Amino acid sequence: MYVRDAMSTVVLTIGPAHTLRQAAHLMAARRVGAAVVLDADAGGLGILTERDILNSLGAGENPDRETAQSHTTTDVVFAAPEWTLDEAAAAMVHGGFRHLIVLDDREPVGVVSVRDIMRCRSAARERATAVLA
Repeated sequence: MYVRDAMSTVVLTIGPAHTLRQAAHLMAARRVGAAVVLDADAGGLGILTERDILNSLGAGENPDRETAQSHTTTDVVFAAPEWTLDEAAAAMVHGGFRHLIVLDDREPVGVVSVRDIMRCRSAARERATAVLA
């Protein structure tokens, strides 16, 4: 299986000036665990995850004052749609993160998470079990 088979094509994009509360609201409404942060001035893509927001809240920071820019990971590892799920999982384990932005021709086309990989592997196992039964 490939990243394109597992990734969510619902890509939430926000700007660096969004507050953490705004980001959390949008992530909850779309039921996603990460937002792609587009920063035209910085010339790139970053990622803001639920963990980033949680860490900020845990540090006592105000989610109405803190911006995505201050909590965005900009040293991002990107996946390609043609990566295998094993390659994506290895990148996540190596980097210690749970989400990868999927790029196709330098454009974000999806996000793949640990949950997405587990869902695909579980479904494949169930299909294999059904065939043997």
